[in-house]
Amino acid sequence: MQRLGRRLAACVAIVAVSAGAGCSEGGAPGGKHSRTAIIAVDKSDALADEPVHMRIRGLTSNEQVTVTTRVTDAHGMAWSGRAVFTADAKGLIDLDHARPRTGTYRGADGMGLFWSMTPGTGDPDTTSIALTNPQHNPFYEIRVAVASGGRTIAQRMLTRTFQARTVRHEELTNTKDGLSGELFLPPTGAPRRAPVLLLGGSEGGVTPVSRFRAALLASRGHPALALCYFGCPGRPEYLADVSLEYIASAARFLRAQPQADPRRLMVAGASRGSEAAQLMAQYYPDLVRDAVVYAPSRNTNGAYPVNCCGTQAAWTKGGKSLNLVPIPLDHVRGTVLAVAGGADSVWGSLSSARSIAQQPNASGRKAKALLYPKAGHGIGGFPYLPLGVDGGGTRAANEQSRESSWPQLLQLLER
Repeated sequence: MQRLGRRLAACVAIVAVSAGAGCSEGGAPGGKHSRTAIIAVDKSDALADEPVHMRIRGLTSNEQVTVTTRVTDAHGMAWSGRAVFTADAKGLIDLDHARPRTGTYRGADGMGLFWSMTPGTGDPDTTSIALTNPQHNPFYEIRVAVASGGRTIAQRMLTRTFQARTVRHEELTNTKDGLSGELFLPPTGAPRRAPVLLLGGSEGGVTPVSRFRAALLASRGHPALALCYFGCPGRPEYLADVSLEYIASAARFLRAQPQADPRRLMVAGASRGSEAAQLMAQYYPDLVRDAVVYAPSRNTNGAYPVNCCGTQAAWTKGGKSLNLVPIPLDHVRGTVLAVAGGADSVWGSLSSARSIAQQPNASGRKAKALLYPKAGHGIGGFPYLPLGVDGGGTRAANEQSRESSWPQLLQLLER
């Protein structure tokens, strides 16, 4: 396998396979079919959040071919994407610009064959690809194939990496460290860069999404800690009376890592974690510069699950309950970036994000919002994985929100 970071200007593979393999669709007008083709990509080995720019070359003019992607997930489930294209007059298909005639996605989308893959069994709207922990299997491979006239005329493997080989992983426990979570660090001696503290939502524990985000961020040079703040050993069973002091101790621990720039720490929280991210930016501006909140609430909400804990608050500071309507943001040192969808079926995160965007920080600069009218609640994270629909929206709309918002988070870290 090529190591992460190796860049190829044009990675080329030509594979001819005997007739009878592959799909029966394809061909040029008059019945002429290519016997081989070239799959050219700019990166055959890339981080899982990086787009791949792919072209199919060597076809006949106006030839119709089927391009497929295939991967087997950690549960042994086969996932596949499919698109039927017509080559241009030069026998070329540029997937960034070509619109499929039919397929698992619509419209020109260079990464459509990746995120639109569907499972071999089950409803793609309720099923997400299962992947192992990045520290156990730091990459996965996707097979790309081109078929014409009933046979496969080209194929190649692409590697998608979650965790670069130089990244170090450490599991933190309350017994050993006073914290529960998973720490991902760039190599020793790497330049100091903005660290990221990741907070999941009402599911508790360290979520798979947070774990993979942390691994990718560390692969990009940012120390990252996916923190468990309830629902794990040594922490409250429920989202009830969770102290901000605990989250602040995690922020201090992360800032102290030799690869971290302590002045630029970001807290990123989704759903219920968005409340904690805002509170940390407001009450600990000496520790936290920026906050990114996905599907946010404008207020603090009660303990969760509902009716679990009487009148207990979800969050405390100095032993006192925090019941805030709305959460103030006037002491924030940096930027609050709110990301929300208008089809959120969990709560009104779009209106919350709009409200957040109107709030000035300590220096008078307003927060920012990225609004996606057709996306749902599960819009957080990085793009290009086939994920089910979580809390409203559609697969395509939720994916579009991730493709748009993830680079904004990365840009904020570089500020």
